[in-house]
Amino acid sequence: MDQVRNLLDRPRLYYNIDGLGDLGGGVMCLGFALILWLLMRSPADSVWHQISVLVMFGLALLIRYGTKAVKTRITYPRTGFVEYRKRQTQVIAAAGGVLATAGMAMVFRQHWDISMVACLTGLAFAAAYGYYFARAVRWKWVIVGTMAVASLVTAFLPADILGDLGSEVPAHPDRAKPLGTILLSLMVYGVLLLISGGVSLWVYLRHTQPPAQEGQ
Repeated sequence: MDQVRNLLDRPRLYYNIDGLGDLGGGVMCLGFALILWLLMRSPADSVWHQISVLVMFGLALLIRYGTKAVKTRITYPRTGFVEYRKRQTQVIAAAGGVLATAGMAMVFRQHWDISMVACLTGLAFAAAYGYYFARAVRWKWVIVGTMAVASLVTAFLPADILGDLGSEVPAHPDRAKPLGTILLSLMVYGVLLLISGGVSLWVYLRHTQPPAQEGQ
């Protein structure tokens, strides 16, 4: 059973062996946080509100092809190229991007208190990250646990703290708390993914060498 489990874990372990999947997800979360921050500080008739979705799409493309370029130049020459039919990292990133975009759109149009929704979403994200990646790289369970704790803490933060994060929404002070919740969640997840990806990349570069260097 352990051998079968290792074979099943190999695709996600290989795709994220260099940490670029985590780094891409971290950049996406922080990029969305920056976009949300700019939206909160822009007038309702600002052109920024019209192009924000395009900017998100452009960011996703930049991460997609930027990651592919780095893998082609660094990862594949060291560990070889393997193409799998299903790339879990991209599925998670795409789903996260869609949820974040939809969440931002609903918050700007409705008056919902989404603190608990954000908490449940964070716990679901942590569970998915644990299933797809931490099972193959055990130290990443630390990231999973931190994500889960951060989601719970965010849900129970005082309303005034969350409201201060989103307090600069023009003419819509009632949206300050939900927007502050989303902003804080994106920032926390982005930083955690960058830490995880950075550690993975450092370990990968330290323990793998290009073929030319191995022959010396």
